[in-house]
Amino acid sequence: MQTRTEKDSMGTMEVPAEALYGATTQRAVLNFPISGYRFGRPFIRALGLIKWAAAQANRDLERLDEERARLIVQAAEEVIEGRLDSHFPLDIFQTGSGTSTNMNANEVISNRVSQKLGKPIGLKDPVHPNDHVNMGQSSNDVIPTAIHIAVGESVRNDLMPALEHLQHGLEAKTQEFWDIIKIGRTHLMDATPIRLGQEFSAYAKQIEYGKLRAGNAIAAVEELALGGTAVGTGLNCHPEFPGRVMGYLWNRTGVAFREARNHFESQGAKDGLVEASGEIRALAVSLFKIANDFRWLSSGPRCGIGEIQLPATQPGSSIMPGKVNPVLCESVMQVCAQVIGNDTAICWGGANGNLELNVMMPMMAHNFLENVRLLSNVVREFQDRCVSGIAANRERCKELVEYSMAMVTSLVPMIGYDRAAEIAKESAKTGKTVRQICREKQILPEAELNRALDPVEMTKPGGEGAPGG
Repeated sequence: MQTRTEKDSMGTMEVPAEALYGATTQRAVLNFPISGYRFGRPFIRALGLIKWAAAQANRDLERLDEERARLIVQAAEEVIEGRLDSHFPLDIFQTGSGTSTNMNANEVISNRVSQKLGKPIGLKDPVHPNDHVNMGQSSNDVIPTAIHIAVGESVRNDLMPALEHLQHGLEAKTQEFWDIIKIGRTHLMDATPIRLGQEFSAYAKQIEYGKLRAGNAIAAVEELALGGTAVGTGLNCHPEFPGRVMGYLWNRTGVAFREARNHFESQGAKDGLVEASGEIRALAVSLFKIANDFRWLSSGPRCGIGEIQLPATQPGSSIMPGKVNPVLCESVMQVCAQVIGNDTAICWGGANGNLELNVMMPMMAHNFLENVRLLSNVVREFQDRCVSGIAANRERCKELVEYSMAMVTSLVPMIGYDRAAEIAKESAKTGKTVRQICREKQILPEAELNRALDPVEMTKPGGEGAPGG
């Protein structure tokens, strides 16, 4: 491999000849061959946005001349657009402040400017990675800012539209299944009747609340640390610099980013990110519940509950012909388990804010953005390949309602709890339905019995009428 010699504050370093990064990045490449995990597109984009906005803010404040600002903005734009991603090689498990990755961005932009001007890579002229690209900044405020920008944009642009898509799908099923009466279940045991549409309305509402929680996650990361520099005091940073950067970022992203009210908090702690992660974890819990319910409701198809039928997407067994499994549900559940595990790592990372700096930021950023990526992808697949094709087994629902011992519940106001319990026990012992036993024992006149055991009427208290009607 051909190399070139670059220099940083620690001396010279051989760097791959075609790499746009420099000596500092190369040291980190050699120091951290840990996982193979790299920062993804949202985080690199966020770094580009910071350098893009910072150059313009420094130009506005007359700290950076017009020509250098223009060159930095052009190169940063390529980082934003993803054209230089191959020049960001660093492992996630590196220095806990992410200093190596901040310098990676500085070096790439500096060297890209040289390259565009036809000058040798590594010249650091006319744009120096520290003096110009990193002007008014420190890794200690850039990296937490990049995390918040990446999280805010990813949740807003990827996760929330996916949730909207799923919510609409579940609401459509709520309407479609509203007239189907089925048996309810508590403790996995038979309970009183419920509409299948009512059951699905709960799932739709869970996702609606999930969207609100995603919005809360964005709100939790809208404060940005930029402007605090090394320890929060803002040393070497123009006092108007962070405010001007925030304006550029808000206009570019559509997220209401603003300067941290207390820079010492924003750099020493990561509580906002932990809070945001908790909101996403709650969404994962909701999705796990929904997907798992679908597995139960579709179980069988002949020897289980079998009240709904999921779309058949692939063969379910290498040995049992004709077997079809709830594979999309299982995919969702595995993603949710991963998200919950990643959230635990984020919590521990947030707890490790020591004095003026948290030193777990790259891991926290990676886990959070991975959660958003996984959930955004699996939610769309879940809706398109599973939810949209769910069908109700009307006859099975009707059969189980009539066969349930819980039907006796509606008789309690008329005949009392103890007598109703006796009927339920006899139903369990003999296999007869509650209706059959009541007729044999002439518990109530036929018309009154039919009114009392009407499953449609049992679904009305607290749920009158169809949704939206």
